[in-house]
Amino acid sequence: MTQDEGRFGRISDLRTCWAPKGIRPKIPKQIVRTFVYVYAAVCMALGKMTSLILPYANTEMMNLFLEEVSKDFKDYFVIMLVDGAGWHRSGGLKIPENIRLIYQPSHSPELNPVEHVWEELREKHLPNKVFRSLDAVERALCDGLCKLHDNPEKLRSMTNFEYLNVLS
Repeated sequence: MTQDEGRFGRISDLRTCWAPKGIRPKIPKQIVRTFVYVYAAVCMALGKMTSLILPYANTEMMNLFLEEVSKDFKDYFVIMLVDGAGWHRSGGLKIPENIRLIYQPSHSPELNPVEHVWEELREKHLPNKVFRSLDAVERALCDGLCKLHDNPEKLRSMTNFEYLNVLS
């Protein structure tokens, strides 16, 4: 599995969009510095993902997330690729019995397939929108995450990096 956290909030994510020739589209923009964090772990071979929307990125939230992954994959021994975030290496981190963490090289986010999940959410569910509240951001994230959960083939195609294939 691979794991990552993504920060999402009320800062507009302006993207290009289609408009008829001669018309310049008006895109709303806002900068409100409130955020939530999406924790996600993807099993590329199964096309299965566990995700949680949490208020912070810290050791306490990572412990909650690892417990959720442990329950979702209780029938498996999970080897999880994580980046070098401080809460992944914290002395207070409680790693469940069926999970082992391995660390990707520093400064190499391109090696983590979960980055493609963030791109999908930002491109398909959050672009060119102004959210009235953080709850609205969470609803958009839930919608996008549910669509990925329900489509294992798409999730596999986005995240099945060749170098992570350990099954023959």
